[in-house]
Amino acid sequence: MNNRVRVAITGAAGHIGYALLFRIASGQMFGPNTDIELNLLELEQTLPTLEGVAMELEDCAFPLLKRVVCTADLKTGMDGVNWALLVGSVPRKQGMERSDLLQINGGIFINQGRAINDYASDDVHVFVVGNPCNTNCLIAKHHAKDVPDDRFYAMTSLDELRARAQLAKKAGVDITAVSQMTIWGNHSSTQFPDFYNAKINGISAAKVINDEQWLQETFVPTIQQRGAAVIKARGASSAASAANAIVVGVNHLVQDTPAGESFSVARSSQGEYGVDEGLMFSFPCRREHGVVRRVGLEHGVVNVVEGLTFNDYSQAKFNETLNELRSERDAVKSLGLLD
Repeated sequence: MNNRVRVAITGAAGHIGYALLFRIASGQMFGPNTDIELNLLELEQTLPTLEGVAMELEDCAFPLLKRVVCTADLKTGMDGVNWALLVGSVPRKQGMERSDLLQINGGIFINQGRAINDYASDDVHVFVVGNPCNTNCLIAKHHAKDVPDDRFYAMTSLDELRARAQLAKKAGVDITAVSQMTIWGNHSSTQFPDFYNAKINGISAAKVINDEQWLQETFVPTIQQRGAAVIKARGASSAASAANAIVVGVNHLVQDTPAGESFSVARSSQGEYGVDEGLMFSFPCRREHGVVRRVGLEHGVVNVVEGLTFNDYSQAKFNETLNELRSERDAVKSLGLLD
């Protein structure tokens, strides 16, 4: 008999949601032996569009897809879910101050956090994608007081995949040759893609590429600004690549990490690398020692990889993204979004 997992997806009719749902239903997120139930959440006015997406899911006749619920109600949407993928958020519009964006999304993620707390399964895990994802995750975590902090994650797998691709391209190697590519900090233009601790065929990426100027002045800004570059090129934000990164990011959390590898995800700091406790900060992580839970999925322990070192340049980049996250935390506190 297959395992079964119930997954909530917010913003399910959006571009990312549309690219994501069929991959979950086909088994790419939780594997070929896990049946899927989808709770699709959208705004009331978007439900007709969402019903069309549900029709397409039905028309695919995925063997693993056992149930689809379309709703605008958080209680219905979060009822009994094992995973909550919080994809939807309000994007920043012209003339909008950052505090306005934090206030609007703060209200959304307060309500989602409370609904997860009250209605989700006891083993729920939360993966936040909607931006600003680190701080939105911090808000949701704060308002899901009965859910352990280590069940909350914010996505930096898209940044990691972008960085791996650029290093492989520059070095002229296959993408699989790149390992231990860490994104530190915030999913924003201050993130630090740590090429010094990355490896290419097991050797320091900085030594293989042997062009520190390119790494510092081209590679790092390219990764930091990649989302904006995609918007400029195609007139819309990343959707298919973001959906792929969600699949990869959750894969990392449900499958043990291969030897000699790590992955990047924002998680609640326990003081590692001097990061303020409770801040949602992207670290290099490994998932190990799976234990069987009630729903049959293996949720192992996700640990931060300790002992990585920094030079003056990388320490400055680390501090910059840490300070931005502190600033965002302080801003949402001042707005009354964290009590």
